[in-house]
Amino acid sequence: MKWLPEPRILLPAAVMAGGLVLAAGIIATGPRVQPRPPAIPAPLVRVIEAQPESVRLRVTTHGTVVPRTESELVPEVAGPVTWVSPALVSGGFFEADEPLLRIDPRDYRVALERARAALDRAESEHSRASRDLERRRGLADRDFASAAQLDTAVNTSNIARANLRDSRAALERAERDLERTEIRAPYRGRVREESVDVGQFVSRGQRIARLYAVDYAEVRLPIPDRELAYLDLPLLYRDASRSPGSEVILSAHFGGREQRWEGRVVRTEGEIDPQTRMVNVVARVADPYGSSGDRAPLSVGLFVEAEILGRSEQNVFVLPRSALRDGDRMLVVDDGMQLRFREVEVLQVSGDQVILRAGLTAGERVCASPLEAPVDGMRVRLEQGAEVPS
Repeated sequence: MKWLPEPRILLPAAVMAGGLVLAAGIIATGPRVQPRPPAIPAPLVRVIEAQPESVRLRVTTHGTVVPRTESELVPEVAGPVTWVSPALVSGGFFEADEPLLRIDPRDYRVALERARAALDRAESEHSRASRDLERRRGLADRDFASAAQLDTAVNTSNIARANLRDSRAALERAERDLERTEIRAPYRGRVREESVDVGQFVSRGQRIARLYAVDYAEVRLPIPDRELAYLDLPLLYRDASRSPGSEVILSAHFGGREQRWEGRVVRTEGEIDPQTRMVNVVARVADPYGSSGDRAPLSVGLFVEAEILGRSEQNVFVLPRSALRDGDRMLVVDDGMQLRFREVEVLQVSGDQVILRAGLTAGERVCASPLEAPVDGMRVRLEQGAEVPS
């Protein structure tokens, strides 16, 4: 008898075979998919609408505050110190003509009295010699005196007159030396350092202190020579233009907060540094230690940042520095939403902004987004509300 498979095995096999046949038929008769390259969306960019405006050019630099006038305090006479002013200490302030130090004056008073006595003797001798000369001349006119006697009288009178002049000069010097025993401040200022005390013997010409004036403070500011065109600087011979000089705003962190002072450029130094190509200009601030509202004193030695205000320019475009590409080009988005390279004329690059003199027209959209490899004519999309102020 021939063996046949059981129905419980045959039925699942038949179902599987039918499914395979049906799937093969669907695949064979279905539509074929055409391969397409993946769609690359246009890059999304931020744009700035270029608008002409008026700006004042500025140059930023740094410098250290120094005194306008600084001098060494030296005695013009020698002697022991008998008194020192409380202001004659490091950091002390003093007024013009204020006494700062006194030297023992007793020896100079004695010298003054001796000079006065010498002057009295010289005046007496000169008076006697003058009277004797007059008598000799009278006698010579009547032939009662010889020419030799008259010459002696003239010589004696001349010597007496010279001694009188010498005595007067000695008296003037003695009076001046006595005055010099009290050393006074030459101007309103501040003590930088001192090296004298009561009882110390000081010599003529010995440095006993260093002083500086507080009427003005100055800051030496280096500027690249290419940026001189932005400023109104006193470069002419003896400042023939008599311009007041560019305004300067100094700023620094002092006393725990940002402080600001206003000044002006008063001169430029004598030469351009041949290595750095820098020109050093000097800015001056009046009354640096004066109390003006909450302004802190502009102390000597303070390191400050300076913003020098220069010329005013009309109809220029101020844009972020990030919009500038390759030094003198920008990307503009046209009406067809395509990028176009545009050559521009850069007036100044300062900080995070660039000022253009030419190359754009009012209302053009400048691309401000970084693009890795932009090409002319590339399509872009604009961010909604992506326009950024300049």
